Amino acid sequence: MSARWSQWRAFPDPRAGGVLVAPIGPGVYELRRGDQLVLVGISSRCVHRMCSLLPPPWGSGTRNNAGKRKYVWRHLAEIEYRTFACATREEAARVEREMLRGTRRYLFAT
Repeated sequence: MSARWSQWRAFPDPRAGGVLVAPIGPGVYELRRGDQLVLVGISSRCVHRMCSLLPPPWGSGTRNNAGKRKYVWRHLAEIEYRTFACATREEAARVEREMLRGTRRYLFAT
């Protein structure tokens, strides 16, 4: 599974013109802040879903958990991300389940 993960990248600051490098289609994303794993997520449109981690007017889409947006925005300069492109949303869901079943501990478990 690790061979398909991207490199860790700094989460871009949209105020400075930063752009996310992520799958346009299905995929998994993982965020960390230093040694703390922050969250893992999936989407059929990965880059769009990742943009929803930012508050308006910089982000897009919606989030049921405003705490995630606030945390990412507050620590944006320290947040890194990596992505895993998948052929289908079902494959992305399988990868996410494997990660959540493992020994990883995320700040935001859902």
